[in-house]
Amino acid sequence: MKRKIVLVVSLAAGVIAALLTRFYIAAKDAEVRDLMDAINRRYGTMDVLCFKNEIPAGTVLQKDDLGVKSVPAIGMRGQALTVENVQDVVGRKVLFGHRRGDVVFWADVEGGNPAASGLSADVKRQMRAVSINCSGAASVSGMIRPNDHVDVIGTFDMTDRTAAAQAKAKTLVTCTILQNVLVLATGSRTAKTRSKDLSPSVGYSTVTLEVTPREAEMLAFAEQIKGRLVLTLRNRNDTSFEKELPRVDFEKIRGEIEELNLKRQQQRLINR
Repeated sequence: MKRKIVLVVSLAAGVIAALLTRFYIAAKDAEVRDLMDAINRRYGTMDVLCFKNEIPAGTVLQKDDLGVKSVPAIGMRGQALTVENVQDVVGRKVLFGHRRGDVVFWADVEGGNPAASGLSADVKRQMRAVSINCSGAASVSGMIRPNDHVDVIGTFDMTDRTAAAQAKAKTLVTCTILQNVLVLATGSRTAKTRSKDLSPSVGYSTVTLEVTPREAEMLAFAEQIKGRLVLTLRNRNDTSFEKELPRVDFEKIRGEIEELNLKRQQQRLINR
């Protein structure tokens, strides 16, 4: 008898818990709906383009890849694509991978908004554009182009000035500052101007990168102390990240160059 009572009480407790959980979720859903209704009433809604399926980076957009969804208009006007823009983006590449249902922004599409003026329209929200002095060999013989992705490597003079007067030798250190950074412009050429200008590429002495505010501070400091910055070009589909890259000086090179060359030869044999 006791077992039956315990079983009944347990079942009742479970049912009550389930009902309370359901009521709680329903209440939270109602709160979210009320909040969305308030936002919609204040700012209005607009129909924007969205991705109908998961879209990998580099995909050439087709009309079947695009759908329509209604969203609050706040922060969307001038940034998100609408039905009228379908023909403007069909046949153009997507710069970043997206999930099903994601809103399509001009910053996601190669070339950006053809009607927008200036570079600021291409800079994603909460990001910054910063230009660094980088030409010739430092920019892969000038072959870096807008929409490429690069790593930024810096070499700095860490010499103790007091000791340097005696030793007359510099202490140089090289390290990777940033990885997988989007190139917004090379010189004055952006993705938009590049798509319109079919003339041969011209030389440039600056490269403009899209970075976070903190990364912008790091790059500004690196140039202020007269560090030499070099860009390394990535495959456009390579999003890998190298952890714990070491600082390199002459002792590091002398101690590890043989091991690095051996690994390279082994990797070549594996890839054959």
